[in-house]
Amino acid sequence: MADKKTVAKKPVTKKTELPKTLEELQQALATVRQDMFDARKSHKQGELVNPHVLTVKRKEIARLLTAIKASELAAKEGK
Repeated sequence: MADKKTVAKKPVTKKTELPKTLEELQQALATVRQDMFDARKSHKQGELVNPHVLTVKRKEIARLLTAIKASELAAKEGK
């Protein structure tokens, strides 16, 4: 029998770089919320090809809200 090839799997990390400042986070949140609105609208009209986009956008909004909250707490502790 042939020897089994073992390939070390690389860890899957698909995290996107979040903007650093609070203003950039809030601007990114507004953009993603608008994208989510547009995706929901097109889904209701039957035009959205990939409805998984709704899940991805919802989770991205949650990540941004978490980052905003963390930066607000860090700023509050810094004072």
